[in-house]
Amino acid sequence: MRQTITEKIFSQHVGRPVYAGEIIRCSIDMIIGNDITTPISIKAFEDLGATKLANPEGFSIVLDHFIPAKDIASANQARISRDFAKKYQLKHFFDEKDMGIEHALLPEKGLIVPGDVIIGADSHTCTHGALGAFSTGMGSTDLAFAMVTGGNWFKVPESIKVVLSGKPGKYTTGKDIILEVIRMIGVDGALYRTLEFTGSTIPFISMDDRFSMCNMAIEAGAKSGIVAYDEITAEFLSDKPLAREPRLHYSDEDATYVQVLEIDVANLEPVIAYPFLPSNGHSLTQAVKDHIKIDQAFIGSCTNGRLSDLKIAAEILKGKRVHPDVRLIVTPGTQRIAREATKAGYMDIIIDAGGVVSNPTCGACLGGYMGILGDNEVAVSTTNRNFVGRMGSRSSKVYLSNSAVAAASAITGYIADPDSIIR
Repeated sequence: MRQTITEKIFSQHVGRPVYAGEIIRCSIDMIIGNDITTPISIKAFEDLGATKLANPEGFSIVLDHFIPAKDIASANQARISRDFAKKYQLKHFFDEKDMGIEHALLPEKGLIVPGDVIIGADSHTCTHGALGAFSTGMGSTDLAFAMVTGGNWFKVPESIKVVLSGKPGKYTTGKDIILEVIRMIGVDGALYRTLEFTGSTIPFISMDDRFSMCNMAIEAGAKSGIVAYDEITAEFLSDKPLAREPRLHYSDEDATYVQVLEIDVANLEPVIAYPFLPSNGHSLTQAVKDHIKIDQAFIGSCTNGRLSDLKIAAEILKGKRVHPDVRLIVTPGTQRIAREATKAGYMDIIIDAGGVVSNPTCGACLGGYMGILGDNEVAVSTTNRNFVGRMGSRSSKVYLSNSAVAAASAITGYIADPDSIIR
C-alpha cells in the first residue's frame, strides 16, 4: 500500500509501515515550549517525580509571548522557565539574549530538520511542516509526558492534497493561498488531517511563504501542514548548523488522500479574511470596494514577521507617510531578521514613514501587548486569527491580510490594493 509523506515520516520513526487512522507510540525529535505554556509542563513534569529529561537536545524553550516582561505576572511566569532551564542546563533556551518568535527562531537556528516529528504547546507549531517535517501542537501535559519519555501517542492523520497551479501574481503570497484554502473548506474542514501542499506553484513559493501556509493549517482545523523538501528548502538550510541529518520523504503518486483541493494561483488575487473567522475570505477587490477604514495596521507574528514581509512593506512605504489616523506596528520575527532588515535599510524606511518597530514578540497577535486594539477599533493585520477580541477589545475588528496589503492600507487609511500605491 502506497503512502503519503506524513505516513512515511511516522513509519521511519516507528520502524514499520503505518497508515492513516492507526494509533502509534512515536519518538519525538523536538519538543517546543514557550513562556505561557511551559510552566504548566514543568509543573506536570515535577508532579510526575521526574528528575531528568529523556532527550535534552530535543527540548527547546522560547520566551516569546510576553518578553521583555509586560508586568509582574509575566515576569514571574518567565522565571519558572528560566529556573528550569538553568537547573537542567538546557542548551536550547532562548530569552532576551537571543530573541525570536519560536516558529521563526527554531528553523533559523537549524533545530528543525526535514523528516522530524515535532510537537509544541502552541497551536501554530504546524509552521515547521514547511521544512518537510511532521509538526503539530499539543497540550502542556502532553509535552510533559514527552519530556519524561521522549515520545508520545499519535493518531496518524489522513491527508488532504492541495494542488496549486500557476505562478502567483506580484502581491499574491503564501498567506493568500492558505486563506483561500480556509475559505474553501472552513475552519474545521481539515479537522485532524494534514494539509499537504503540492503542484506546479511550489517552486515559485519562497520558504517564508511556505512557513505562512503551514502556520495557518491549524485555522482549517488541520493537525499539520507540510511541504516536501526541494531546492528551496535546501537553500534555506544551507547556512545552518543542522541539529540532525535530514531524512527526506515524498508522497507516492498513488497515495491515498481523503480530499483533493485544486487552486489556480495564477488567477488568485490577495485574500482578506473579514471578522470574525479566518474562513470569512473575500477578494482584495471586494475589500477595496467596501471602503474599510482602519485604525491600525500590523505586520508581524509567526505568520508574517519574516524578512520578505519587511522587504515588501519597505518597498511600498518608501517615500510615503502612514495615514494620520493610522498606527503602523511592525514586529520582526527574530533579532536576526531585525538586523538583516536594518542592514538592508527597511527599518529606516518604515520608521521614516511613521511606523514603529517592536522587539520580536507574539504580544500583539494574541492581544497581550505591543498593539492592543481599543473599543470599536479596526485593524488590518498579518496575524493568523481574527476571532472576537483576539487582538484586544471584544468590540474591535481584525481583517487578516498579507504584508503588502497591510502596508498599503497603512498609507491610505483604508484596506487598499498595493498596486494603487506603487503606481
